[in-house]
Amino acid sequence: MSYPPALYGGSEGETTARLHPSDAPPDLIYPNGTTVHYLTTGAGSGGLIGLYRWTTGPAESGPGPHYHRTIAESFYILSGSMLIFNGREWVDTKSGDFVFVPPGGIHGFRSTAGVPASMLLLFTPGAPREGYFEGLVEVATMSDDERLAFYLQHDNHWIE
Repeated sequence: MSYPPALYGGSEGETTARLHPSDAPPDLIYPNGTTVHYLTTGAGSGGLIGLYRWTTGPAESGPGPHYHRTIAESFYILSGSMLIFNGREWVDTKSGDFVFVPPGGIHGFRSTAGVPASMLLLFTPGAPREGYFEGLVEVATMSDDERLAFYLQHDNHWIE
């Protein structure tokens, strides 16, 4: 395997690094107490990656089995424990565990009620997942057709 084609053609480098302070307020707070920090978005990374810190609230939450056609998704558990569906079974992960899901890979994640957990979610390439995360609050009020369109727009394909 070799390096991919160059993405930068300059000769001197640029001062374009960005800091997301650890004490920055969350970008999204769900009614159940789960918080999401947009560490870098697809738009902010030129489409390279989307990286989010996901911290669960006290209630059990998380998506059931699904897959994506256009993006890979990775999970790095920072603290606590998270159940990750690996396409065959729910696996109890702990701090320091990493799960990579290629495009088309069936996966899901769930927090355990009453047990806080925090993880990094990495999407490659960087899709606009913020619209998906923010739209989840409204899913319950959508018609079946609206819900289907929302999921298809955001490349979420559910496994029954």
